Amino acid sequence: MDRTVTKLPSTGRGVLVTGASRGIGRAVAAAFAQGGDRVAVHCSKAGPDAEATLAALEGQGHVLIAADLADPDGVEELAARAEEALGGVDILVNNAAVMVAHPLAHTSYEQWQQAWRQTVDVNLLGPAHLSHRVANRMIEAGREGRIVNIGSRGAFRGEPDHPAYGATKAALHALGQSLAVSLAPHGIAVASVAPGFVATERVAGRLEGPEGEAIRAQSPFGRVADPSEIAAAVLHLSSPQAMWSSGTVLDVNGASYLRT
Repeated sequence: MDRTVTKLPSTGRGVLVTGASRGIGRAVAAAFAQGGDRVAVHCSKAGPDAEATLAALEGQGHVLIAADLADPDGVEELAARAEEALGGVDILVNNAAVMVAHPLAHTSYEQWQQAWRQTVDVNLLGPAHLSHRVANRMIEAGREGRIVNIGSRGAFRGEPDHPAYGATKAALHALGQSLAVSLAPHGIAVASVAPGFVATERVAGRLEGPEGEAIRAQSPFGRVADPSEIAAAVLHLSSPQAMWSSGTVLDVNGASYLRT
């Protein structure tokens, strides 16, 4: 390492979780809070879901911050506010994402461009910019840190109806590996989690509808993941013991897609 850094503690840390209003982000925020960490709950716009997440967190010192990840200035403000509110961000979880349907054969060129632009701005450039602003503050403060990206199984198996989603998640995995190398000398470990299908509010209709059985059958366990199972993987990769897992892309898909 370039200089001596403060070791990452196992609890009492400042954690910024993007897209924490519902689903995986909410579960991740809850898991960190339960372990004694202080959490900045990010949402694109403040509303009942984000406020419910904040209210349900155990412990003290949590904060709700609304910011547009597609706006570089908004990203800078998010990083600064989280740093101040938490007394330093030790862990960043890049979870926020959009998933806009745009199957090529049934999407106009104008709609295609719009879907790609929106998805790249939020799913890739947002995490890239936020990682820059948070990691630089870690480096300036001389403290170890963790960045965990929430990628997707779709980065490997394809997303025919959501190609921009699959592509940006693959790029997010690659971003994490590049940052794992560049930030290691500063004591910052970077890793990614690639979930399969997860039972969140966004996909409840699909799971309860005609395709629900087929979706559950993708895994030999005959079900989809609970958000808490993804949160458990994030907690591990954020722990002091996970430094040597930096650069990994951890599949959390219930053996629904295997790769070598």
